[in-house]
Amino acid sequence: MSNRLADASSPYLLQHKDNPVDWHQWGSDAFERARSEDKPILLSVGYSSCHWCHVMAHESFENAEIATQMNRDFINIKVDREERPDIDSVYMTAVQAMTGSGGWPMTVFLTPEGKPFYAGTYFPPQDAYGRPGFPRLLEAIHEKWVTDREELVASASNIAEKLGEAARRSAGGPASVPAEAFEQAIQALQQSFDPEWGGFGQAPKFPSPSNLEFLLAAQAAGYTGSSEGPAPLDMALHTLRAMASGGMYDQLGGGFARYSVDREWLIPHFEKMLYDNAQLVRVYLHAFQLTGDPEFVRIVRETLAYLEREMRDPAGGFYSAQDADSEGLEGKYYVWTVDEGARVLGDEAPVFLAWAGMRHEGNFTDPHHPELTGRSALTDRQDIEALTRTFGTREPGMREHIDELRGRLLAERSKRVPPGLDDKVLTSWNGLAL
Repeated sequence: MSNRLADASSPYLLQHKDNPVDWHQWGSDAFERARSEDKPILLSVGYSSCHWCHVMAHESFENAEIATQMNRDFINIKVDREERPDIDSVYMTAVQAMTGSGGWPMTVFLTPEGKPFYAGTYFPPQDAYGRPGFPRLLEAIHEKWVTDREELVASASNIAEKLGEAARRSAGGPASVPAEAFEQAIQALQQSFDPEWGGFGQAPKFPSPSNLEFLLAAQAAGYTGSSEGPAPLDMALHTLRAMASGGMYDQLGGGFARYSVDREWLIPHFEKMLYDNAQLVRVYLHAFQLTGDPEFVRIVRETLAYLEREMRDPAGGFYSAQDADSEGLEGKYYVWTVDEGARVLGDEAPVFLAWAGMRHEGNFTDPHHPELTGRSALTDRQDIEALTRTFGTREPGMREHIDELRGRLLAERSKRVPPGLDDKVLTSWNGLAL
């Protein structure tokens, strides 16, 4: 039997309509019920293409015993962060202030007035990963609510007051940018830059298009940087080339995944977001304008072709996201075995397998799903001239031949069960894409 989410318009909320959890949508009804039944609120925020949201849903929200516990002791609200970015922003700020980090799924416990007093992200069904099991957490919070509510309410009021102060400071009108801020930003990026693989910091790595755009703008403005670190242009170009050559870029269909789980941009978290690809198109186009490198234009054209082919709404605009999972397995749609490549390409397979860096042992592993062992995310990190020498020159050239083989594998991949599609059309993300 469906719950209250059956009438939702959000694809994410509809994913939860058959949960045994008595979910509410965000609204006055939920808060009025919390007050009348004297229960705290359990707020769960996520989005339809979020892999760990799916994991927590399967482990906890589809579990009848856990759902019974949630329904008995809490009023449960489910929110799509892309449908309600205002709600997501407020409570993500609370999560980050209370825990030092954030992410989705976001799990926040509130008073009936909406004030947060405990927060986190993903919780496993049993104690693991240094986190309490979700049932144990629910029991502890319920007991605290019953036996020591004054402390929880006081904590919630204090958190809400500090968040309000922060919001008032950030909304205090135009702020001046000191002259040294530009240099400080460059230095901060230099200090966190990965000279081997590009990007900033360690794994997981996000594309951070705004940072790359800033570095390209610094070059365009004539800034060369200090002698104590890499030049802005070098950091940006090295990062862009490394991202586009790794598995984070869809080497068959174009477009970028949301982030890389490793520092090499090799294995992505396979979901694809409209806003990432819209911003990265601009960055790669600007990199081409500064360098004239045709490889940057190729990435621009392929990514735009992907958006037009797979993300366009016939009624107008672009969809929001594609899921990481297919048939319940993350990445299954995108990864390949050597045998699969050989079956599709026949005698032409050796050159493609060499180009894509594919080996029988694969480069993609999922300890929870051994059936994916031996599969690879495709890369573009082999020297084309070296491949030409190894396999002999083909007309009209090795790159063109590789592109033809890519097209054949893309056609074969289209026969697979596709990832889930979040078909919301969001104005702001479409503004970026347009």
